[in-house]
Amino acid sequence: MQRALDQRPDDPVIGFLTAVDTPTHGCLGGYLLVDGCGRPIEFHCTTPVKVSRAQQILYGATLPGQLHGRHLGAALLGGATVTPRLVVTDLETMLAVRTETELPVALVTAPDGDRPGTMVLGGAAVVPPLTQSDDGWREALEMLARAVDLHEPFGRIRAAIDEAQRH
Repeated sequence: MQRALDQRPDDPVIGFLTAVDTPTHGCLGGYLLVDGCGRPIEFHCTTPVKVSRAQQILYGATLPGQLHGRHLGAALLGGATVTPRLVVTDLETMLAVRTETELPVALVTAPDGDRPGTMVLGGAAVVPPLTQSDDGWREALEMLARAVDLHEPFGRIRAAIDEAQRH
């Protein structure tokens, strides 16, 4: 995908990273990079990955983090041509990608007030990245949250993956 037509090089970019598990195809990852207004800049998705029964047994409870974060997430982040200020995910298992990247990675959840340090932006709660450095990601995220619901881009990713599976 090419850069948005009116995208300026200094516009803040936020990456949305998630995975979709399907019974027929297996697990697919999706990565959507958007500008401060929520317009798409790049989109990437993985080919389906089917996990064998032996892998399920051997990895046990660590399988989702290994599959989502270290396998799918790392491949998607590595394939992007634009570097975002922040990557957000809606899957806790995708947070395993933190060990595979220098980028700050945060979790977007429903606002429930249970997690210390959580930022509430509109209808979303954001558990910040582990890094102490801000590097402008807070401002970029706040700008984006004024333009779109932070849960909405994940729906776009899932719809695009679903559409790709049909063809």
